[in-house]
Amino acid sequence: MQKYIIKRLFLAVIIFFFVMLIIYALMRCLPTSYIEAMARQKSLQPNSKSYEEWMAQLTEMYGMDRGIIAGYFHWLGDFFRGNFGDSWYYTVPVIEKFNDTVWLSFWMGLITMFFELVIAIPLGIIAATKQYTKTDYTISVLAIAFISLPTFFFIALLKLLFSVKLGWFDLFGLVGRNYEQLNSLGQFLDKCHHLVLPILTLVVISIGGLMRYTRTNMLEVLNADYIRTARAKGLDEHKVIYKHAFRNTLIPLVTIVGGSLPGLFSGALFTETMFSIPGIGYTSYHAMVAGDIPFSMFYLAFLAILTLVGNLIADILYAVVDPRVRIA
Repeated sequence: MQKYIIKRLFLAVIIFFFVMLIIYALMRCLPTSYIEAMARQKSLQPNSKSYEEWMAQLTEMYGMDRGIIAGYFHWLGDFFRGNFGDSWYYTVPVIEKFNDTVWLSFWMGLITMFFELVIAIPLGIIAATKQYTKTDYTISVLAIAFISLPTFFFIALLKLLFSVKLGWFDLFGLVGRNYEQLNSLGQFLDKCHHLVLPILTLVVISIGGLMRYTRTNMLEVLNADYIRTARAKGLDEHKVIYKHAFRNTLIPLVTIVGGSLPGLFSGALFTETMFSIPGIGYTSYHAMVAGDIPFSMFYLAFLAILTLVGNLIADILYAVVDPRVRIA
């Protein structure tokens, strides 16, 4: 196991190197740049230098005058030294802005994952055990509907019903108008109240795929020979399903859970933007639109590392879930 982990870590470093090279090249080719906006803004000030002069000065200041390969190795060296630079758009250190926004997205993602697992997996098992019944058809239709539901359309429906018609929630934002007048508990509850609709959106649009995935894998296991043997021996149906069948269904589900690790920290860009929730997805969106290369590169590098770590954790968990899995 130790040799396998070391081998995978070495491979992960190589993958990370080439992935970030591609990302850096794409970032350098963005059609917009915050440097251009800054140069244009400074050139309009009284008695200021020309736009071209400001562009040349700012380009040299931020190292954008280097080629893509040279610039990438310069960025890579700074990254491994922990020098992430300052955000061009937010004008604060990248790590400071990241730390201020990522934990809100993390808690949203963690709560969403909890409800996703609690709701989708049991429903998928029920659909598989009641195949071709009304219950199975109902769950399958709901799963397909959730998968096909456009996020922006569902958000618009939630806002129309709960914000406009019923007035239960605000249309935008993380806090209410009287947030500053509330005590600590009131402020916490106010934020929780504003996160109800965003989390509901994330849960609904994510459970459909997991429901279908669980149902499909459960059906494959229920048709296996050892399940027929267990039933033929008169074993209780509850034990057959939840002790024998479900444990083997967990093997592919581990891939889903392990692969969802980056989602806990990546934020829901579309949902956070439409609800104006200042999480990491909302923050990174505005940074990318503005051509903020330092923040965008750090954010994407962070996601790349999380993806590689998530895949490694999923592979290791295979041996925990299924004793038959052995790593040579």
